[in-house]
Amino acid sequence: MSSRQFVALCLVPLAIFALTFLALPLVRLVLASGEGEAGWGIYWQILHTPRYLTTLVQTVLVSVCVTIAALVVSTTAGLFLTRNRFRGRAVLLSILTLPLAFPGVVVGFMIILLGGRQGLFNTIFPGHVVFAYSIFGLFLGYLYFSIPRVLLTVMAAAEKIDPALEEAARTLGAPPHRVLRDVLIPALAPALVAAGAIAFATAMGAFGTAFTLATNIDVLPMVIYTEFTLSANIAMAAALSVLLGIVTWGMLFLARSFSGSTIAAGG
Repeated sequence: MSSRQFVALCLVPLAIFALTFLALPLVRLVLASGEGEAGWGIYWQILHTPRYLTTLVQTVLVSVCVTIAALVVSTTAGLFLTRNRFRGRAVLLSILTLPLAFPGVVVGFMIILLGGRQGLFNTIFPGHVVFAYSIFGLFLGYLYFSIPRVLLTVMAAAEKIDPALEEAARTLGAPPHRVLRDVLIPALAPALVAAGAIAFATAMGAFGTAFTLATNIDVLPMVIYTEFTLSANIAMAAALSVLLGIVTWGMLFLARSFSGSTIAAGG
């Protein structure tokens, strides 16, 4: 058996998996979206129905805000942890990455314990601070599990930056903000784009946290769930799922184009 035949044989399981569990379900999902009374006009219907359009826009906006906040927080923390060694650093890093161990439902529950009607803040300031069930509570929940994903990506990239570049900039008289702007940020740019895409895609598709918190707000995963389970509107659920996938895929495609690296959404 030649090496090419051996490689081709090894790729057979991957091809079967890709066809059976990736391609066929996606094709079926797209076909299901056109099987309702509106046919393929269901996508036009979504864009002209205030609830669906508002939900789509709101989901994208929340995901963008989460992405920006996660990049700012994680880049600051990542650069500090990469450039400094101190007692307790490993413990601090473990705490920052702990959210990776929690499912979305647990994250939502923690936000309720913090900002719910019987949460910590409302206990301290009775009747004044209840944010768990608002768009802000959902933002905090998404941010909670986005930070460790971005942090690990940024730290991995920061480890590869030659400290001599920073030292050279400082020697030439560059203040700290110029070193950050002219040296560190350009060097981290591909990793930041990749990490931002991961955070955006994760927030767009997160269901557990939204299911726990989104009592007064709509985001796409929740609307898809209610259309499918409560209304039995298979076509609408499928069409919304396709739109969710298109928006997320488009962001990942742009990120790959800018970063030049492979990006996968996790979570």
